[in-house]
Amino acid sequence: MQTRINLIRTLPLWRAAAGLALTVALIGCASTASEIKPHRTGPAPQDPDSFQLTEAVKIPADVRADYDNALHLLMTQQVDQGITLLLNVTQKAPTVAAPYVDLGIAYGKSGDLDKAVSNLKHAVELNPRQIVAYNELGIVYRRKGEFAAARASYEHALSVFPRFRYARLNLALLCDLYLGDLSCARDNYLAYQQLVPDDPQVAKWIADLNTRAKP
Repeated sequence: MQTRINLIRTLPLWRAAAGLALTVALIGCASTASEIKPHRTGPAPQDPDSFQLTEAVKIPADVRADYDNALHLLMTQQVDQGITLLLNVTQKAPTVAAPYVDLGIAYGKSGDLDKAVSNLKHAVELNPRQIVAYNELGIVYRRKGEFAAARASYEHALSVFPRFRYARLNLALLCDLYLGDLSCARDNYLAYQQLVPDDPQVAKWIADLNTRAKP
């Protein structure tokens, strides 16, 4: 069986609108990555189905500035400082989901998986359509060995947005490598392949799965 483990992933990109109204916009092609991503020698395939997830709220300008600064710290690998600033943001804007998503990702990056789960769960309580939070929850639950919870999180993201390719691939890999559910793995590999038809690695994984499924 080919190796499929690569835990590198990216932080989300959030865009702030001008003025006091903050629009948190998430662009799918630049926002999040599959938990277990294929090794590549060439460029990644073009995202065939970008999406935008927005959260429009009114917050003070200084809170928005702190949020932007926190994201900069996280993106420059200053995780502890970014977490500190994000905690300050959540105290001043406790009903906004986006900072909790970033906190969850940051805590996961730092290895504090319990705090990662707590913040990501709070994000989806504030915004039940927060598909990035559900995808990240799946990643953290998988790392904790809670495979049923990971599956439920990926499936919840896909129930909101079935063409969310990151959750689709993560679910396929979870079913394949951790749950041994070859039917689930095949269905989700094929669904992912429809979204990203020029991904040669997934085509190889489907062929490998079909070989293993033969009696």
